[in-house]
Amino acid sequence: MQTYKTLHNQFKLNGCSYSKEELKEVAYSLVKEGEAYEQAIGDFLIDWLNDAPSLTVHTSGSTGKPKPINLQKEHMLNSARATGAFFKLQPDDTALLCLPASFIAGKMMLVRAMVLGLSLDCVPPSSKPLTETSASYDFVAMVPQQFENSLYELDGVKKLIVGGAPVSYKLKQSFLKAAQRTNVYETYGMTETITHIAVKPLLAELIESDIDLDVFTTLADVSVTTDERGCLVIDAPLVSNETIYTNDIVRLTSEKTFKWLGRFDNVINSGGVKLFPEQIEAKLASIIDNRFFVAALPDEVLGQKLVLLVEGVDETAQLKDKIANLTTLNKFEVPKDIFAMEAFVETSSGKIKRKATLNKVAL
Repeated sequence: MQTYKTLHNQFKLNGCSYSKEELKEVAYSLVKEGEAYEQAIGDFLIDWLNDAPSLTVHTSGSTGKPKPINLQKEHMLNSARATGAFFKLQPDDTALLCLPASFIAGKMMLVRAMVLGLSLDCVPPSSKPLTETSASYDFVAMVPQQFENSLYELDGVKKLIVGGAPVSYKLKQSFLKAAQRTNVYETYGMTETITHIAVKPLLAELIESDIDLDVFTTLADVSVTTDERGCLVIDAPLVSNETIYTNDIVRLTSEKTFKWLGRFDNVINSGGVKLFPEQIEAKLASIIDNRFFVAALPDEVLGQKLVLLVEGVDETAQLKDKIANLTTLNKFEVPKDIFAMEAFVETSSGKIKRKATLNKVAL
């Protein structure tokens, strides 16, 4: 019998233990009578508990149109086990699902619980998930916005993984100032790799005192190389039958470690100088409180000019002065123009759609 057809005998959902057949009934009930987030949980459980060896999920759409991807359940099991081994999760450990089960990150929290025997609580996905519960948890997964809104409520969380988008420089500094003792890890992954295949801690003392906090370390049985573009190539046979070619520009530090520099499709060629928006944004984060990003617009002289888009800012003159005094920026990294926008275009999961937002400026 395939292991995805069984449940760990210590698995609990919202405090209750279930057999496979009982969990199917719960799933059908959630779909029929539950709230929207519960219906998504029920839909996934029905897909997971049937006899099919694979299921279809959709990408988030943050870098393009959402697309369906067929995933092998055995690969999802392997991913769950790798996460459990890395974070030393044990049966009966407590976990919180505060992400939508309509996306892979939420689905994998359910799989980890069923495979590893975790006691999983489910709360409505929100920007402040820890306000939905007073319990303590051994393991929680969040997106950066949830992490940012939970900085002073983490005392009941032992281990937290943050993914779905890079953790900004400003958010890391806010976490350090909050002086929480939670072990927080930023993750790297995508739907094709069944969530994360690499992690890095936000505090050096979590693993080693001399660890490089800018470097991701891959999980077991994952190795990385780069292609001719300098983009990350992932070999993860336990979660994918094929080598995965990404559009993420990285600098390798070993076959198991790398530093993320930015997206290949975001790189700006301004007058022959290659600019990495994500690196520039990390520097600007120290002086900009609102959501923002940098991008390129056509320019007759430079080919592409660097511009800054800021959400919810009416006055840009003061911001220009702050940027001019920011010593970490080199002369090529100073935006030529600043555009203030009432609201950015987002995906359904809250990620910024850069191209769609930029198109509003270009019109």
